[in-house]
Amino acid sequence: MAQSNPHQPRGVVFPEVDGKRSTSALGRAVVADALRGVDPVGAQAAERETNWRQGYLTHFKRMVEAGLLRDGEAAVDVAHAGLDSLHSRMRATTAAGDEVALSDAFAAGGGTPLETATVRGTGERATALSVPLHGERLRGDALRRKLDDWTVRGIIEPSAAEAVRTVMANPDWLDLRDQQVVVLGAGAEMGPLRSILSWGGEVIGVDLPRPDIWKRVLDVAAMSAGTLHLPVAAGAAWSASNLGVHAGADLLHGLPSIADWLTAVDGPIVLGNYVYADGATNVRVSTAVDALSVELMSRRADVSLAFLATPTDVFAVPGDAVEHSTRSYRGPSKPMLLVRPALRTVSGGRLLRRNYAPGTDPGLNDSLVPQQGPNYALAKRLQRWRATVSRRDGRTVSLNVAPPTRTRSVVKNRALASAYAGAHRFGIEVFEPATSNTLMAALLVHDLRTAPHAPTTPWREEAAGAVHGGLWRTAYDPRSALGIAVVLGLGSART
Repeated sequence: MAQSNPHQPRGVVFPEVDGKRSTSALGRAVVADALRGVDPVGAQAAERETNWRQGYLTHFKRMVEAGLLRDGEAAVDVAHAGLDSLHSRMRATTAAGDEVALSDAFAAGGGTPLETATVRGTGERATALSVPLHGERLRGDALRRKLDDWTVRGIIEPSAAEAVRTVMANPDWLDLRDQQVVVLGAGAEMGPLRSILSWGGEVIGVDLPRPDIWKRVLDVAAMSAGTLHLPVAAGAAWSASNLGVHAGADLLHGLPSIADWLTAVDGPIVLGNYVYADGATNVRVSTAVDALSVELMSRRADVSLAFLATPTDVFAVPGDAVEHSTRSYRGPSKPMLLVRPALRTVSGGRLLRRNYAPGTDPGLNDSLVPQQGPNYALAKRLQRWRATVSRRDGRTVSLNVAPPTRTRSVVKNRALASAYAGAHRFGIEVFEPATSNTLMAALLVHDLRTAPHAPTTPWREEAAGAVHGGLWRTAYDPRSALGIAVVLGLGSART
């Protein structure tokens, strides 16, 4: 086995090609491999792309277009090929410093063994669904009216509103003590940990061994009505007073020990992926989670999967979303009616383009945001690939499109923060984290409680339960309005 460079990153790493670990080379190769079997021309175009950091947008859209071939069955081929390529190319380093294939990381072992600490909350269990919004908690008829409002305005898909109403009608579903939800990214703003614990459920939380993260998580658990199980290093001298100092496990560097720890959990588990990191690390940690998922599914048959899809991606959307968008384009507001022709002319047609050609079914919504970059796009797309192939393998999978949300990772980017601040001018609603994570937790409950259904057309099935914030039903191609939204949002962006 090749010895890794001590100055290179450890754990799950990009492959070394010609003496360097290029994120662009990896992304280009994986996308080309994903396309090769269904769109050879598209694969060649991806391989020849010389400016991946700007040019990736076209190729990520093409993967969804190609996946719609053969009545959507090509999507399964794209997903399998993309995952196989990523797993064959990414590498891992062992505790001894050797570099091995990603698939060999678990057999190589190493890392500090883990044991379980448990925190039982003392709060009162919430027995009905309520959603925080603008300083209030909506429940009952008030929540139903808001769901109706979001649906009429095109902020959420009707199927999402119906799923939330179904959960409201079955409040006993919220008690997830019969489930064990593993929240990878326990401290994530978009994760379901807070909601599940408030409903009295059991959560197995995994996040980095950072006391600041665990102080927040442990405080939430202590005040909740639920039970939190978390990893600590075996033999560590932890107590209730210093648990945050010893808690946590690193998915990038401790995969074998995390896999062994989760393998030993009694009863079925729901493996929820809510991890995020900046830049290239996002691909590394998302690949680590995917490798962990594959390993656990090979060890036990009772693993379900849960994901949140980003709205800033490419999706096949229903015909009625296209119709909604078309009506909005044909009936703009008076100010837009005045300025749109001039903006279209001055920009050579680049600004305020139609979101879809009228009558398209399915429509193809391209909400990729260049500022988020190809590493973010790949990290999120591989989760959709895993959901697609796992559904076909008969696994229970919850994947729902989450709304644009003012998370810390978004608002620290000035351009994105400004775009979000100006997005309402185009019928886009940007959610606060508390609203988003509660809604998405309710949709997770719906997916876990409803009877498994036979997979529908891949790619199209992702539209079920989508809370896209209006990106699918707005009149304009999102990127053609992005620059204007940035300008309109300057000065009012919250950073």
